[in-house]
Amino acid sequence: MENETDTNSWIKTNWKYIVIGLIIFGSLAVILLQKPLAQNQFYHAFADSRPFLSVPNFGDVASNLAFLIVGVAGLWLCMRKDLGSLRNAWVVMFAGIALVGIASSYYHWTPNDRTLVWDRMTLTVGFMGLFVALLGEYITERFRFLLVPAVILGVFSVLYWSWFDDLRLYIWVQMVPLLIVPFVMLLFPAKFSHQWLIFVGALLYGSAKLTELGDKVIFATTQGIVSGHTLKHLLAAAGCWAIFLALKKRHPILNLLPN
Repeated sequence: MENETDTNSWIKTNWKYIVIGLIIFGSLAVILLQKPLAQNQFYHAFADSRPFLSVPNFGDVASNLAFLIVGVAGLWLCMRKDLGSLRNAWVVMFAGIALVGIASSYYHWTPNDRTLVWDRMTLTVGFMGLFVALLGEYITERFRFLLVPAVILGVFSVLYWSWFDDLRLYIWVQMVPLLIVPFVMLLFPAKFSHQWLIFVGALLYGSAKLTELGDKVIFATTQGIVSGHTLKHLLAAAGCWAIFLALKKRHPILNLLPN
């Protein structure tokens, strides 16, 4: 009876962490039970292939400048603002965003699997930086020690796809932060103000993914003014800018600070 009481007490105390573990390992099991998923080559056939000033696929190439601007601004902020023990995670995030601006431009200049490797690798690095930073700020700063392993896992997921033409691990690495971060932000107390801007960033990123799916439809609907993929870049960069603003404007919530 006493053991049962202790077990119930432990579950009641740690249920949030149990759910996180179930999300991580449950989603991994679901992904691994699927058949290997090859890269569809139609992925590279974007709606707007018009050149401008000798730049092929100009809209999709030039729109990546937004990532470079946000990434550089974020790195500048990291150098000037005290971000505590999780500073390195934020640096990795903004470095990843800046590199996305370069790597994604390179990919869209000549879209193929070989150039897509660099686009996805830099995107994953930025994703892992954000994931570790938010886990550290909401749960415990000890998560900072996961930064290097998380980045290595992210890079490996891209290399695994490149080597074996199997996207399952890459999809899982992208999916886990999207599943866990909203859960963590809703159920764990925020230590800083302006966290609503993080949710704005997530909403903009979700909108970006939708416009990516509607690449050709949006291009046709706007009569060639903008494609869905170009809009995806701009919305995703705006989401990153919202996170930049959250860091820039925030201040500690004093009643949650340790004594």
